[in-house]
Amino acid sequence: MKLRTIQPKLKSPKLPVKKEPAADVLESVITNGTKEADEKEKKQKKKMHKDLVGSIKSGANSFPMVSLIAERVRELPKEIVHRVESAESRKAIISSNYPYPKMMKGAEYDEEIELLQIELVKMQAWVKAAGHRVVMIFEGRDAAGKGGSIQRFTENLNPRGARVVALTKPSESEYGQWYFQRYVEQLPTRGEIVFFDRSWYNRAGVEHVMGFCKPSDYLEFMRQAPEFERMLVRSGIQLFKFWFSVSGVEQLRRFMGRAKDPLKQWKLSPMDVESLSRWDQYTKAKEAMLFYTDTADAPWTIVRSDDKKRARLHSMRYVLDSIPYEGKNTAIVKPADPLVVGSAKTIYEMGENAAATKAA
Repeated sequence: MKLRTIQPKLKSPKLPVKKEPAADVLESVITNGTKEADEKEKKQKKKMHKDLVGSIKSGANSFPMVSLIAERVRELPKEIVHRVESAESRKAIISSNYPYPKMMKGAEYDEEIELLQIELVKMQAWVKAAGHRVVMIFEGRDAAGKGGSIQRFTENLNPRGARVVALTKPSESEYGQWYFQRYVEQLPTRGEIVFFDRSWYNRAGVEHVMGFCKPSDYLEFMRQAPEFERMLVRSGIQLFKFWFSVSGVEQLRRFMGRAKDPLKQWKLSPMDVESLSRWDQYTKAKEAMLFYTDTADAPWTIVRSDDKKRARLHSMRYVLDSIPYEGKNTAIVKPADPLVVGSAKTIYEMGENAAATKAA
């Protein structure tokens, strides 16, 4: 019996179907037409959004703060107003006393702040594990950049161990308490960091200048504050006192910008606007505050904040350089720029600290 060999059937390979030239052209026309339509629609939506935002912002000019600022601007020296109105761009530093001519570039800032925020997370973990207590006070004139700096400090920290305290005006009950009492209630426990967006120094600044406290209360505060802070430090609290120092021209520019921006109008109040015409009074109050409360136990750290980006970065560096937390990356955590951050004796704005200006 003969065996038959079965030959496998070979499948012929499928050859690609060649499209007719007319079909290729038709498909290309359809594809390009769809893309052009999509691009046109995107441009129309972008224009509509831009027009809508523009109309909303133009309506913001009717906000009461705009007219209030306009009234105060008429009372200011013409030189200051001219410097603000003639500024070439938002990136230009308009204060002649600031050590840099231009603001830090956004790309450089973004790179540095991310690395510093990683270090802040490491620092917080160490504070919690070691049971330390840290208090950071952020003070300064209106629009000096305190709130924005606190936000950058805290945005990646664990909120269970990092609190921001921004107290409103005292209640009727609090008016009857010892002045420092409501601030004592906000102090940190073990393993906690507390950020004060304004603090007990309200009494040395706005309360004193605006007449919200008696002269005797103000003088008593100046006597008690150094003792109060000495007790905090000796109890184991690590205390940082930052004064964010903004120039008069930059403060005015920020006020005018906020008044016309519907997302920032809430940051302005009639009292803020009033401070524009009380620059000299606030200067005297600041100098007196520094004279009485800049102590060896609790010194003030001045941060030049005309450039907000540099102010945030170097105040972070100052804190990270001061706290001996584990795992510190010394290639990232470098000393703060001495032209931006320094002691009350070395940094001051033009028109402030007349004695130091003469000595220099």
